[in-house]
Amino acid sequence: MRDQDPASGRAERRLSTRETAELLGVKPETVYAYVSRGQLSSRRAPGGRGSTFDAEEVAALARRNRREGGVSTGAGGELSVRTRITLIDKDRYFFRGVDATELATRHSYEEVAEWLWTGRMRPGVTFAAPEQAVAVARRAVRSLPEHTSPVDLLRVAAIAAAAEDPMRFDLSEEAVLGTARVLIPTLVAALPQRPSAARPDDGPLARRLWSRLTGHEADEASLRVLDTALALLADHDLAASTLAVRVAASARAHPYAAVSTGLGVIEGPLHGAASGLAHRLLLDVLDQGTAVPVIADELRAGRRIPGLGHRLYTGEDPRARVLFGLLEQVPRAESALLAARDIVATTARHTPLHANVDLALAVLTVATGMPATAGETIFAVARTAGWIAHALEEYGERPLRMRPSGHYVGPPPPQPLPG
Repeated sequence: MRDQDPASGRAERRLSTRETAELLGVKPETVYAYVSRGQLSSRRAPGGRGSTFDAEEVAALARRNRREGGVSTGAGGELSVRTRITLIDKDRYFFRGVDATELATRHSYEEVAEWLWTGRMRPGVTFAAPEQAVAVARRAVRSLPEHTSPVDLLRVAAIAAAAEDPMRFDLSEEAVLGTARVLIPTLVAALPQRPSAARPDDGPLARRLWSRLTGHEADEASLRVLDTALALLADHDLAASTLAVRVAASARAHPYAAVSTGLGVIEGPLHGAASGLAHRLLLDVLDQGTAVPVIADELRAGRRIPGLGHRLYTGEDPRARVLFGLLEQVPRAESALLAARDIVATTARHTPLHANVDLALAVLTVATGMPATAGETIFAVARTAGWIAHALEEYGERPLRMRPSGHYVGPPPPQPLPG
C-alpha cells in the first residue's frame, strides 16, 4: 500500500505487520518489540485494523540486522555468534550474567534450566512427563538392541516423543518452553531402570535419573553431586553440539529435532564421551594402586590423558572444582578421589594440567557403581537444557542465518565429463 507522507509530500510504501515480519525474518511479536525499543515507527492502518510500517525504514533495519545480528568471523577466523546465554571469561563462566557455579550450588537443575530459558527463577520447579509420551518413548527404546549406547537411547526417545506431539512445529516461545519442560523428563523416564534401584518417577530430576544410572541406593550427598553436575553442565557457550543445535534451529527444525541433532554430535570422543575415557582410566589406577604405570601406558600408546586440561580454561575448570568439593562429602568417593589426585600429580611432573569436569564425573560414576557410559548420559541430559535455550534464542533470529559460504578449492570449472 502507498500513503502520502504529510511532512514531505512524497508517496511512501507501507508494509503490513505480516510483510514486515517476513522481510525481517522474525515473528510478528518481535516487530512490535522493535517499535517499543524505538527501532521502528508504526502507523495505524486505514480503518484502525493493525499497524503499517515504512518500507524503507524496515529495509534499513533488515540491513542493520544482517550486519550486526548474523554470524561473523571473530579473531583468528573462529565462528562468532551473538548470544545472551553463557559467557566464559577468565576461568569463570556465567549464565545470563550470573556466576554459573553459584547458581548450580544454590539451585536445582530444573531451576537453573528455567533461568537459562527465561532469565527468571522459579523456586521449587520440577518437570513432569506426560504418560502417553513416556509410553511411546519407552516402547521405542525397548525395541533397540541391548548394547545400544545411552545417547542413542535418548535420541530415539526424543524422536518417538516428537512423533507423539502434534504441536511440535509451533515455535512460539510459550510452546517451545512447554516442550522443554516435558521433553527432558521424558528422556529420563525412557531410560531403562537399573536392577535393585528404587524406581521414582516423580520428584527432582536428579533422583529420577539416579535409578537409571546405578543400582546403588541414593544418599543425599551423592544426589546433591548429581544434581549439581546436571546444573553445571547445562550449558557451556557454543560447544560443537550447541552450534549444531543452533544450525538446526536456524533452519526452523522443531525443538525435538534440534535436541536430536545435539545428541548426535556429543557421541564424538572429543565431546560428551570424554568422561567415559576418564572413568576407565580411573578404574585402571585403582586396580594398579598407583597412577604411574597407567599414565606411562597411555603416553606410550600416544594417547592424551583424559580428564585433564581444557581449551577454554588456562587454570582450573570451575565445574571440576565445585564437584570435587562436593565429592569430598561422599564417604564412598574417597578412594576414587585419591586416584584422581594421583593422576593429576603424576601428570603434573611433566605437563601442568588441571583436572577438568570429565575427571570429576568419573569420580562420581566410579564411586557410585555407575557404568563408564553414565557420565555421557549425565552430560546429555544436562546439556539438553542449554540446547533448548540456544534453540529458543535462534528462533528469534533471521531464518537460515547459520549458512556459511563454502571456500571452493577443487579443480577450476568447467572440467570435461568423466569418461
